[in-house]
Amino acid sequence: MHAPPGPPSADPTPALADAFSSAGKALYLVGGSVRDLLLGRPSPDLDFTTDARPRQVKTLLRRAGADSIFAVGEKFGTIGAWFGDCLVEVTTYRSERYQPGSRKPDVEFGHSLYGDLSRRDFTVNAIAQDVRSGELVDPFGGQADLKARLIRAVGCAAERFAEDPLRLLRAVRLAVQLGLEIEPATRQAIVEEADRLAEISRERIAQEMHKLLLAGPPTRGIRLLCDLGLMRQIIPELLAMRGMLEDRYRHKDVFEHTLQVVDRSPPVLAVRWAALLHDIAKPRTRSVENGQVHFFGHERVGEQMAARILAGLHLDRRTIERVCTLVRMHQRANSYDEDWTDGAVRRFMREAGPALEDLLVLSRADVTTRRPEKMRAAARRVTALETRVAEIRAREDVERLSSPLDGHELMALFGRGPGPWIKPIKDRLLSAVLDGTLAPDDKEGAAAVARETLADLEGQAT
Repeated sequence: MHAPPGPPSADPTPALADAFSSAGKALYLVGGSVRDLLLGRPSPDLDFTTDARPRQVKTLLRRAGADSIFAVGEKFGTIGAWFGDCLVEVTTYRSERYQPGSRKPDVEFGHSLYGDLSRRDFTVNAIAQDVRSGELVDPFGGQADLKARLIRAVGCAAERFAEDPLRLLRAVRLAVQLGLEIEPATRQAIVEEADRLAEISRERIAQEMHKLLLAGPPTRGIRLLCDLGLMRQIIPELLAMRGMLEDRYRHKDVFEHTLQVVDRSPPVLAVRWAALLHDIAKPRTRSVENGQVHFFGHERVGEQMAARILAGLHLDRRTIERVCTLVRMHQRANSYDEDWTDGAVRRFMREAGPALEDLLVLSRADVTTRRPEKMRAAARRVTALETRVAEIRAREDVERLSSPLDGHELMALFGRGPGPWIKPIKDRLLSAVLDGTLAPDDKEGAAAVARETLADLEGQAT
């Protein structure tokens, strides 16, 4: 486990340079750290490469004054350390390759900087800087590609993708994050090698998808994943949306609408995932009646599909639950009107739970009409619902509302043991509380409603 960062500190590079130099070891700033430096972008971490082996790296990091050292990646040649609030990772010169059918790379330590750089993914990431002299080492033209705004594989693109197929996805993510284009030969290699992405663990794919979804604009990346054949190894269900029209008159393409919603959403992971998946079930639920296109139940089917897709990518349960709530309820706020009772608003709040604010944000993003009057009307509906929610919250804690009688009290009231008969009575009592027809502490009134409900249930059973 990585140690937490310490207090702010100065750049540790000079101390590292002295420690490695005194031991006769090379040390180069490398990869994204150099790339970001050349682009004038902030780089939160510092990545170095060296000819020192991992055990010696740990000794030299201590000598340089590291606050803490972690060796989670030691078998892959990487040692990490915190210098104050600065994260440093030092990796021994290496190469790595995936064997067919394996999802874990074989790592070999190398002996030269050139050999290390020659195995890196893209030319813009294969630039090193000597920490002592500041001299740039750029054997593959990474600086020229940065100026030309290009993502280009180092050497033979097919070989680089075979070594680590996650690079197929990383090329797209970097293109989006850095505003670069994928050069033609690298692009063609991605198309030809796309199915290799199946060799990569779902967790690593999910991490790249998170980064891509939080980049801007994310839909450029989504479109590239589809165009290059990568999406069929990630979320193939999205491909069925391409070219599918909402109806025969408005010619609203479901896939293009989805991309607009993603771009209109804030960079919040659960919201971006929900925006991407909110209409995922439309191809499966599409029907035509009397010339009209319908998608009956697409929210519920979409919730099930989203749960399966995200579980397959091994997302954490909390994120999956949040996204599924948003997918299931994504049309609810946009159907609001002033006739909703306070009880209806309370039910909406209870069902949305902690996803309520995200749901309202997604509802605004889901309006992609080109007609200004419809856009304004939809915005007014969501704003009006937001106001109702705030008013109710100011008066009461809706999430804490519950049946005035719990299961033990109901069993005592009717002289019965536990069983499935309790839940419908509690649901009826809670519903009355949400409607405002029964006070949360009115046990006498609750007993009367409970008796009436049990009589109704028994009447239905006979």
